[in-house]
Amino acid sequence: MRFQLIWPVLLTLLVPLVVAWFVYPTHLPPGFGVFPPQFVEQAAGFNLWVFLAVGAGAVFISGLILFPKLYGFKGASPLPQPAKQPLPWWFWLGLVLNLFFWWLMWSHSTAFGDLVYWSFTPLWWGFILVLDGLVYHRNNGKSLFASRPTTLFIAALVSIGGWAYFEFYDYFVLGNWYYPDAYQAPWPYTVLALEFLVTYSTVTPVLFQWFSLFHTFPALPARYKNGPKMPLNGNLMILIGTVLIGLMVVWPYPFFWVVWIGPFAVMTGILMRLNIWNPFTDIAKGDWSAGVLIGVASLCNGLFWEFWNYGSHAFHTSLTNPNYWVYNIPYVDVIHLFSEMPLLGYFGYIPFGVLVWQVFIWSGKLLGFSTDIRLDNLEHLDEHIQMATK
Repeated sequence: MRFQLIWPVLLTLLVPLVVAWFVYPTHLPPGFGVFPPQFVEQAAGFNLWVFLAVGAGAVFISGLILFPKLYGFKGASPLPQPAKQPLPWWFWLGLVLNLFFWWLMWSHSTAFGDLVYWSFTPLWWGFILVLDGLVYHRNNGKSLFASRPTTLFIAALVSIGGWAYFEFYDYFVLGNWYYPDAYQAPWPYTVLALEFLVTYSTVTPVLFQWFSLFHTFPALPARYKNGPKMPLNGNLMILIGTVLIGLMVVWPYPFFWVVWIGPFAVMTGILMRLNIWNPFTDIAKGDWSAGVLIGVASLCNGLFWEFWNYGSHAFHTSLTNPNYWVYNIPYVDVIHLFSEMPLLGYFGYIPFGVLVWQVFIWSGKLLGFSTDIRLDNLEHLDEHIQMATK
């Protein structure tokens, strides 16, 4: 079983390296291995037809999220609304951490010495505690921190490896994102690299918190039930994803979007092939609630990611946030609203959210830990998610 879990993932790592051997004179893309990634070259400019095509896809996805009945969803009766409890102490702790480090990161204040350079990670862990406290409040005293602290901790560890996996792909699209201020921090390189890895620990936990918060509004998951059934063939998904990854290396600008879709297809294929529960297991039966809500969780959180990132650099000439990132996306890098992310780029967060969950499920199956992030009001997920840990 473990070999069947591992070999497609190894393929996603080896294929870009093998293809790059024949594509580049140095056998690797420019900038490969520089960590954190830096600017490589200016991406291809705006293309109206690509913009319109991506925009049409964004409109279609938005319609499904906002008006599911128009897409054939009949919905279902919502589960009972959980009772409420007072906000827990960690909500207030998280709020203080979040607000203090938000101010510190945006003000660039040196009143606390070099602490300003460390502000990004505690800002986000404060936000994670705030979201968890809201879930606890709305879910009768049950939340990931209160009810599944080990799962939340493991999610942070998996998150580090998961985002490092995406940074690997960023080299092959010639830097769709990079960190221009990374080396401004007064740290030796080892400290810089470790700080970035610790920062990566926030990605998976915060998406799980949004997902849990959405489920405290029972009408939300009920909207996406009894919809179109979309079964997927695992072997075909692995093949499509692997081919796309190879094409991405040969033509990094036309296939820049594969950085999210290629690994997404392969990981989905693995889980479907081995009959391991993931959001597409339910989608095959017409229940899109898990897949849609983790995607929307990622999209909503993306607004905060981009907003806080933008403000950390927009109001000062000094450089004090080494984690600040900039995008270099071909064809659609237009319409920036208080964000380095172009408007259409936000829709990439939707498949990214599903993939984050799939990587967590895959990791749990490989390493033998529980990947059950449901709370007691999510009983409809119990039977399915347990399949991932047997």
